[in-house]
Amino acid sequence: MKSGGNSEKSELAGIAHEIVESMEQNVVYIIGPGTTPKAILDDLQLPSTLLGMDAVKNGVLIGSDLEENELYHLIQRENCRIVITVIGGQGHIFGRGNQQLSPRIIRNLGMANITIIATKKKLFDLAASSLIVDTGDVKLDQELSGFARV
Repeated sequence: MKSGGNSEKSELAGIAHEIVESMEQNVVYIIGPGTTPKAILDDLQLPSTLLGMDAVKNGVLIGSDLEENELYHLIQRENCRIVITVIGGQGHIFGRGNQQLSPRIIRNLGMANITIIATKKKLFDLAASSLIVDTGDVKLDQELSGFARV
């Protein structure tokens, strides 16, 4: 008999492995805060900052606990993608826990370069019936409305 905790850990490891397997060469992956994205760095056997933004390129950690201005400069000179998670119980994908992802970063990258990951349990346990964005830019929040693949 499997316990729910082991099943969720297995699902998390599977999500992380799928992301790692899909990583392209010479692309910088900015890994967001939280235990779900941390599993990606664990799969790569790299150190991580649980509450910060880390950057990986070609399997190598190139930046740790990056601030907004560092991320902005990085996306100006590199082909970048971001991997973030949903904040458990709340449903926020932008604006809580990842303020480093400012409106100018989100606009420059576009949603096509942002991957949202979450376990089934995290999604089922959301208090809200939808994901929430609160970037501090009302126009951007409106632009981000609609469906997003998780």
